[in-house]
Amino acid sequence: MKNIFKIIAIVTLTIVTSCGKDKVKVEDNSVGINVKVSTPSTEVGAFITVSGKVEAVQNANLSTRNMGYVNKVHVNVGDKVSKGQLLLSINSADISAQKAQVGASIAEATAAFNNAEKDYNRFKALFKSNSASQKEMDDITANYEMAKARLEAAIQMKNQVNAQLSYSNITAPFSGIITGKYINAGDMANPGIPLISIENSGKFQVIAMVPESEITSIKNGTDVEVLIKSTNQILKGNVTEVSASTKNTGGQYLVKVVLEQAGANLLSGMFASVQFPTEKTSEKNAPILIPTSAIVELGELRGVYVVSQSNTALLRWLRLGKEFGNKTEVLSGLSTNDTFVLSSDSKVINGSKLNVQ
Repeated sequence: MKNIFKIIAIVTLTIVTSCGKDKVKVEDNSVGINVKVSTPSTEVGAFITVSGKVEAVQNANLSTRNMGYVNKVHVNVGDKVSKGQLLLSINSADISAQKAQVGASIAEATAAFNNAEKDYNRFKALFKSNSASQKEMDDITANYEMAKARLEAAIQMKNQVNAQLSYSNITAPFSGIITGKYINAGDMANPGIPLISIENSGKFQVIAMVPESEITSIKNGTDVEVLIKSTNQILKGNVTEVSASTKNTGGQYLVKVVLEQAGANLLSGMFASVQFPTEKTSEKNAPILIPTSAIVELGELRGVYVVSQSNTALLRWLRLGKEFGNKTEVLSGLSTNDTFVLSSDSKVINGSKLNVQ
Protein backbone atom coordinates (compact mmCIF):
# COMPACT_ATOMS: atom_id res chain seq x y z
CA MET A 1 0.00 0.00 0.00
CA LYS A 2 2.85 2.34 0.90
CA ASN A 3 4.49 1.57 -2.42
CA ILE A 4 1.30 2.48 -4.24
CA PHE A 5 1.17 5.89 -2.48
CA LYS A 6 4.84 6.49 -3.35
CA ILE A 7 4.18 5.69 -7.01
CA ILE A 8 1.17 8.08 -7.12
CA ALA A 9 3.21 10.89 -5.49
CA ILE A 10 6.07 10.44 -7.97
CA VAL A 11 3.68 10.52 -10.94
CA THR A 12 1.93 13.65 -9.62
CA LEU A 13 5.25 15.43 -9.04
CA THR A 14 6.35 14.56 -12.57
CA ILE A 15 3.15 15.94 -14.08
CA VAL A 16 3.39 19.21 -12.11
CA THR A 17 7.05 19.66 -13.07
CA SER A 18 6.20 18.96 -16.68
CA CYS A 19 3.40 21.57 -16.67
CA GLY A 20 5.70 24.15 -15.09
CA LYS A 21 8.32 23.59 -17.76
CA ASP A 22 5.65 23.94 -20.45
CA LYS A 23 4.57 27.30 -19.02
CA VAL A 24 8.13 28.55 -19.00
CA LYS A 25 8.51 27.60 -22.63
CA VAL A 26 5.37 29.53 -23.73
CA GLU A 27 6.44 32.46 -25.93
CA ASP A 28 4.59 35.69 -26.62
CA ASN A 29 3.88 35.56 -30.34
CA SER A 30 1.56 38.65 -30.39
CA VAL A 31 2.20 41.10 -33.25
CA GLY A 32 3.27 44.59 -32.20
CA ILE A 33 1.64 47.83 -33.38
CA ASN A 34 3.63 49.88 -35.86
CA VAL A 35 4.16 53.35 -34.40
CA LYS A 36 6.08 56.52 -35.12
CA VAL A 37 7.73 58.08 -32.11
CA SER A 38 9.27 61.39 -31.20
CA THR A 39 10.84 63.23 -28.32
CA PRO A 40 9.69 66.56 -26.83
CA SER A 41 11.13 69.68 -28.43
CA THR A 42 12.25 72.86 -26.73
CA GLU A 43 11.73 76.38 -27.99
CA VAL A 44 14.36 78.98 -27.23
CA GLY A 45 12.03 81.82 -28.27
CA ALA A 46 9.30 82.70 -25.82
CA PHE A 47 5.73 83.18 -27.01
CA ILE A 48 2.46 84.53 -25.72
CA THR A 49 -0.66 82.79 -27.00
CA VAL A 50 -4.10 84.38 -26.71
CA SER A 51 -7.48 83.66 -28.25
CA GLY A 52 -9.33 85.98 -30.58
CA LYS A 53 -12.01 86.26 -33.25
CA VAL A 54 -11.80 86.88 -36.98
CA GLU A 55 -13.60 89.87 -38.47
CA ALA A 56 -13.46 91.87 -41.69
CA VAL A 57 -11.17 94.91 -41.57
CA GLN A 58 -13.86 97.02 -43.26
CA ASN A 59 -17.22 96.51 -41.58
CA ALA A 60 -20.09 98.72 -40.42
CA ASN A 61 -23.37 98.60 -38.51
CA LEU A 62 -25.77 101.00 -40.21
CA SER A 63 -28.41 102.94 -38.26
CA THR A 64 -30.52 106.07 -38.63
CA ARG A 65 -30.88 109.39 -36.81
CA ASN A 66 -34.62 109.52 -37.48
CA MET A 67 -37.46 107.64 -35.83
CA GLY A 68 -39.98 106.20 -38.24
CA TYR A 69 -41.61 103.11 -39.69
CA VAL A 70 -39.63 101.06 -42.19
CA ASN A 71 -41.20 101.18 -45.64
CA LYS A 72 -39.04 98.51 -47.25
CA VAL A 73 -35.82 96.53 -46.75
CA HIS A 74 -34.26 96.14 -50.19
CA VAL A 75 -31.60 93.49 -49.33
CA ASN A 76 -31.21 90.16 -47.54
CA VAL A 77 -28.36 88.60 -45.61
CA GLY A 78 -25.69 87.33 -48.02
CA ASP A 79 -26.48 89.82 -50.79
CA LYS A 80 -23.55 91.52 -52.50
CA VAL A 81 -24.06 95.28 -52.74
CA SER A 82 -22.25 98.20 -54.35
CA LYS A 83 -21.27 101.49 -52.77
CA GLY A 84 -24.24 103.89 -52.71
CA GLN A 85 -26.86 101.16 -53.29
CA LEU A 86 -30.17 101.69 -51.46
CA LEU A 87 -30.53 99.19 -48.61
CA LEU A 88 -33.47 100.38 -46.52
CA SER A 89 -36.20 103.05 -46.72
CA ILE A 90 -37.84 104.72 -43.70
CA ASN A 91 -41.12 106.64 -43.86
CA SER A 92 -40.22 110.34 -44.11
CA ALA A 93 -43.54 112.05 -44.86
CA ASP A 94 -43.01 114.63 -42.10
CA ILE A 95 -39.51 115.49 -43.38
CA SER A 96 -40.83 115.74 -46.93
CA ALA A 97 -43.44 118.23 -45.68
CA GLN A 98 -40.69 120.24 -44.01
CA LYS A 99 -38.77 120.21 -47.28
CA ALA A 100 -41.78 121.67 -49.11
CA GLN A 101 -42.09 124.38 -46.47
CA VAL A 102 -38.41 125.18 -46.77
CA GLY A 103 -38.76 125.38 -50.55
CA ALA A 104 -41.53 127.97 -50.16
CA SER A 105 -39.42 129.91 -47.66
CA ILE A 106 -36.52 129.97 -50.09
CA ALA A 107 -38.77 131.28 -52.88
CA GLU A 108 -40.08 134.03 -50.60
CA ALA A 109 -36.60 134.94 -49.33
CA THR A 110 -35.23 135.00 -52.89
CA ALA A 111 -37.95 137.45 -54.05
CA ALA A 112 -37.35 139.69 -51.03
CA PHE A 113 -33.61 139.60 -51.58
CA ASN A 114 -33.90 140.48 -55.27
CA ASN A 115 -36.14 143.45 -54.46
CA ALA A 116 -33.83 144.62 -51.67
CA GLU A 117 -30.82 144.28 -53.98
CA LYS A 118 -32.49 146.48 -56.61
CA ASP A 119 -33.32 149.16 -54.02
CA TYR A 120 -29.77 148.99 -52.68
CA ASN A 121 -28.21 149.46 -56.12
CA ARG A 122 -30.64 152.30 -56.90
CA PHE A 123 -29.97 154.21 -53.65
CA LYS A 124 -26.26 153.55 -54.01
CA ALA A 125 -26.29 155.47 -57.32
CA LEU A 126 -28.44 158.24 -55.82
CA PHE A 127 -26.12 158.51 -52.82
CA LYS A 128 -23.12 158.97 -55.10
CA SER A 129 -24.89 161.87 -56.87
CA ASN A 130 -25.85 163.36 -53.49
CA SER A 131 -29.56 162.72 -54.25
CA ALA A 132 -30.06 160.53 -51.14
CA SER A 133 -29.14 161.18 -47.54
CA GLN A 134 -26.83 159.07 -45.39
CA LYS A 135 -29.79 157.94 -43.27
CA GLU A 136 -31.68 156.67 -46.30
CA MET A 137 -28.57 154.85 -47.54
CA ASP A 138 -28.04 153.22 -44.14
CA ASP A 139 -31.66 152.03 -44.00
CA ILE A 140 -31.52 150.55 -47.51
CA THR A 141 -28.19 148.84 -46.75
CA ALA A 142 -29.58 147.30 -43.56
CA ASN A 143 -32.67 146.08 -45.41
CA TYR A 144 -30.47 144.55 -48.11
CA GLU A 145 -28.23 142.71 -45.59
CA MET A 146 -31.25 141.35 -43.70
CA ALA A 147 -32.83 140.04 -46.91
CA LYS A 148 -29.54 138.38 -47.80
CA ALA A 149 -29.30 136.76 -44.35
CA ARG A 150 -32.89 135.45 -44.57
CA LEU A 151 -32.15 133.84 -47.93
CA GLU A 152 -28.96 132.22 -46.56
CA ALA A 153 -30.88 130.88 -43.52
CA ALA A 154 -33.52 129.37 -45.79
CA ILE A 155 -30.83 127.68 -47.92
CA GLN A 156 -29.14 126.20 -44.79
CA MET A 157 -32.54 124.98 -43.58
CA LYS A 158 -32.88 123.15 -46.89
CA ASN A 159 -29.46 121.53 -46.36
CA GLN A 160 -30.55 120.38 -42.89
CA VAL A 161 -33.76 118.82 -44.24
CA ASN A 162 -31.81 117.07 -47.01
CA ALA A 163 -29.43 115.66 -44.39
CA GLN A 164 -32.40 114.30 -42.41
CA LEU A 165 -33.79 112.74 -45.60
CA SER A 166 -30.45 111.02 -46.21
CA TYR A 167 -30.91 109.15 -42.90
CA SER A 168 -34.31 107.97 -44.11
CA ASN A 169 -32.74 106.20 -47.08
CA ILE A 170 -29.90 103.97 -45.84
CA THR A 171 -27.32 103.31 -48.55
CA ALA A 172 -24.19 101.16 -48.63
CA PRO A 173 -21.09 103.12 -47.49
CA PHE A 174 -18.83 100.72 -49.42
CA SER A 175 -19.10 97.65 -51.63
CA GLY A 176 -19.43 94.41 -49.70
CA ILE A 177 -21.74 91.66 -48.37
CA ILE A 178 -24.77 92.06 -46.11
CA THR A 179 -24.01 90.10 -42.92
CA GLY A 180 -26.98 91.06 -40.78
CA LYS A 181 -30.57 92.39 -41.10
CA TYR A 182 -32.11 93.38 -37.79
CA ILE A 183 -35.41 94.96 -38.89
CA ASN A 184 -38.30 94.25 -41.24
CA ALA A 185 -40.82 96.32 -43.18
CA GLY A 186 -43.37 97.84 -40.80
CA ASP A 187 -41.04 97.86 -37.78
CA MET A 188 -40.20 101.08 -35.99
CA ALA A 189 -36.63 102.26 -36.58
CA ASN A 190 -35.07 104.07 -33.63
CA PRO A 191 -32.05 106.39 -33.66
CA GLY A 192 -28.73 104.67 -33.01
CA ILE A 193 -30.11 101.10 -33.15
CA PRO A 194 -28.31 98.92 -35.77
CA LEU A 195 -30.53 98.11 -38.73
CA ILE A 196 -28.18 96.43 -41.21
CA SER A 197 -24.57 95.25 -40.99
CA ILE A 198 -22.22 95.10 -43.95
CA GLU A 199 -18.62 94.02 -44.43
CA ASN A 200 -16.01 93.86 -47.15
CA SER A 201 -14.54 90.34 -47.14
CA GLY A 202 -11.42 91.33 -49.05
CA LYS A 203 -9.26 91.53 -45.93
CA PHE A 204 -9.60 90.09 -42.44
CA GLN A 205 -8.17 90.80 -39.03
CA VAL A 206 -8.16 89.08 -35.64
CA ILE A 207 -9.35 90.91 -32.52
CA ALA A 208 -7.49 89.49 -29.50
CA MET A 209 -7.81 90.37 -25.82
CA VAL A 210 -4.46 90.33 -23.97
CA PRO A 211 -4.14 90.35 -20.14
CA GLU A 212 -2.25 93.18 -18.47
CA SER A 213 0.56 90.84 -17.35
CA GLU A 214 1.59 90.30 -21.00
CA ILE A 215 0.55 93.43 -22.90
CA THR A 216 3.92 95.18 -22.43
CA SER A 217 5.61 92.42 -24.46
CA ILE A 218 3.49 93.08 -27.56
CA LYS A 219 4.67 95.78 -29.97
CA ASN A 220 2.97 97.43 -32.93
CA GLY A 221 4.21 96.12 -36.29
CA THR A 222 5.22 92.67 -34.95
CA ASP A 223 4.82 89.68 -37.29
CA VAL A 224 2.80 86.87 -35.70
CA GLU A 225 1.31 83.47 -36.48
CA VAL A 226 -2.44 82.90 -36.28
CA LEU A 227 -4.04 79.46 -35.96
CA ILE A 228 -7.61 79.28 -37.31
CA LYS A 229 -9.10 76.60 -35.07
CA SER A 230 -11.98 75.46 -37.30
CA THR A 231 -9.78 74.85 -40.37
CA ASN A 232 -6.46 74.21 -38.56
CA GLN A 233 -4.77 76.75 -40.84
CA ILE A 234 -1.71 78.67 -39.68
CA LEU A 235 -1.68 82.15 -41.25
CA LYS A 236 0.76 85.03 -41.10
CA GLY A 237 -0.35 88.32 -39.56
CA ASN A 238 0.90 91.70 -38.45
CA VAL A 239 0.02 93.68 -35.33
CA THR A 240 -1.58 96.96 -36.44
CA GLU A 241 -3.09 98.25 -33.20
CA VAL A 242 -2.30 97.84 -29.50
CA SER A 243 -4.74 99.46 -27.09
CA ALA A 244 -3.30 101.52 -24.24
CA SER A 245 -6.38 101.33 -22.04
CA THR A 246 -8.81 98.74 -20.67
CA LYS A 247 -11.56 101.25 -19.86
CA ASN A 248 -14.04 99.77 -22.33
CA THR A 249 -12.68 96.23 -22.73
CA GLY A 250 -13.31 94.61 -19.35
CA GLY A 251 -9.81 94.69 -17.90
CA GLN A 252 -7.99 93.30 -20.95
CA TYR A 253 -6.15 95.12 -23.73
CA LEU A 254 -7.43 94.97 -27.30
CA VAL A 255 -4.91 94.02 -29.99
CA LYS A 256 -5.67 93.95 -33.73
CA VAL A 257 -3.78 91.62 -36.07
CA VAL A 258 -4.30 92.01 -39.83
CA LEU A 259 -3.97 88.73 -41.73
CA GLU A 260 -1.73 88.74 -44.78
CA GLN A 261 -3.43 85.94 -46.72
CA ALA A 262 -6.52 86.82 -48.72
CA GLY A 263 -9.17 84.29 -49.70
CA ALA A 264 -8.11 81.72 -47.10
CA ASN A 265 -11.67 80.41 -46.54
CA LEU A 266 -12.17 82.80 -43.65
CA LEU A 267 -15.48 83.97 -42.23
CA SER A 268 -16.18 86.60 -39.61
CA GLY A 269 -16.65 85.11 -36.15
CA MET A 270 -14.20 82.23 -36.54
CA PHE A 271 -12.12 81.55 -33.43
CA ALA A 272 -8.37 81.99 -33.71
CA SER A 273 -5.27 81.56 -31.56
CA VAL A 274 -2.61 84.26 -31.95
CA GLN A 275 1.02 83.52 -31.09
CA PHE A 276 2.95 86.69 -30.20
CA PRO A 277 6.75 86.31 -30.08
CA THR A 278 8.58 87.93 -27.17
CA GLU A 279 12.21 88.28 -26.19
CA LYS A 280 14.49 85.24 -26.28
CA THR A 281 14.82 83.05 -23.22
CA SER A 282 17.57 80.66 -22.10
CA GLU A 283 17.65 76.96 -22.99
CA LYS A 284 17.25 76.16 -19.31
CA ASN A 285 13.92 77.97 -19.10
CA ALA A 286 12.71 77.01 -22.59
CA PRO A 287 9.25 75.38 -22.64
CA ILE A 288 8.90 71.66 -23.47
CA LEU A 289 6.54 71.19 -26.41
CA ILE A 290 4.80 68.17 -27.94
CA PRO A 291 2.47 67.95 -30.96
CA THR A 292 -1.13 68.50 -29.89
CA SER A 293 -2.20 65.58 -32.12
CA ALA A 294 -0.24 63.11 -29.94
CA ILE A 295 -2.21 63.95 -26.77
CA VAL A 296 -4.65 61.33 -25.46
CA GLU A 297 -7.75 62.62 -23.65
CA LEU A 298 -9.88 60.80 -21.10
CA GLY A 299 -12.42 63.13 -19.52
CA GLU A 300 -10.44 65.92 -17.89
CA LEU A 301 -7.19 63.92 -18.03
CA ARG A 302 -4.68 64.34 -20.84
CA GLY A 303 -1.49 62.44 -21.50
CA VAL A 304 0.67 60.55 -24.01
CA TYR A 305 1.82 56.96 -24.55
CA VAL A 306 5.48 56.69 -23.58
CA VAL A 307 7.67 53.91 -25.05
CA SER A 308 9.11 51.72 -22.27
CA GLN A 309 12.49 49.94 -22.38
CA SER A 310 10.69 46.75 -23.43
CA ASN A 311 8.95 48.57 -26.32
CA THR A 312 5.52 48.61 -24.73
CA ALA A 313 3.12 51.54 -24.41
CA LEU A 314 2.81 53.20 -21.02
CA LEU A 315 0.07 55.84 -20.64
CA ARG A 316 1.48 58.81 -18.75
CA TRP A 317 -0.78 61.66 -17.61
CA LEU A 318 0.59 65.17 -18.07
CA ARG A 319 0.00 68.70 -16.81
CA LEU A 320 -0.24 70.89 -19.88
CA GLY A 321 0.14 74.63 -20.39
CA LYS A 322 -0.31 77.01 -23.30
CA GLU A 323 -0.79 76.11 -26.94
CA PHE A 324 1.82 77.28 -29.46
CA GLY A 325 0.26 76.80 -32.89
CA ASN A 326 -0.02 73.01 -33.39
CA LYS A 327 2.07 72.27 -30.28
CA THR A 328 1.24 72.24 -26.57
CA GLU A 329 3.50 73.08 -23.64
CA VAL A 330 4.20 70.32 -21.08
CA LEU A 331 4.48 71.65 -17.54
CA SER A 332 5.14 68.31 -15.83
CA GLY A 333 5.05 64.58 -16.47
CA LEU A 334 7.48 64.40 -19.39
CA SER A 335 11.18 65.14 -19.88
CA THR A 336 13.16 65.86 -23.03
CA ASN A 337 14.69 62.35 -22.85
CA ASP A 338 11.34 60.52 -22.98
CA THR A 339 10.11 58.93 -26.22
CA PHE A 340 6.39 59.07 -26.88
CA VAL A 341 4.04 57.72 -29.57
CA LEU A 342 3.45 60.27 -32.30
CA SER A 343 1.15 58.18 -34.53
CA SER A 344 0.20 54.54 -35.00
CA ASP A 345 -1.30 52.16 -37.55
CA SER A 346 -3.98 51.02 -35.10
CA LYS A 347 -5.31 51.89 -31.68
CA VAL A 348 -2.74 51.85 -28.88
CA ILE A 349 -3.72 50.91 -25.35
CA ASN A 350 -1.78 50.74 -22.12
CA GLY A 351 0.66 47.81 -22.36
CA SER A 352 0.48 47.38 -26.14
CA LYS A 353 3.57 45.92 -27.78
CA LEU A 354 5.12 48.46 -30.14
CA ASN A 355 7.15 48.20 -33.32
CA VAL A 356 9.04 51.48 -33.47
CA GLN A 357 9.61 52.70 -36.99
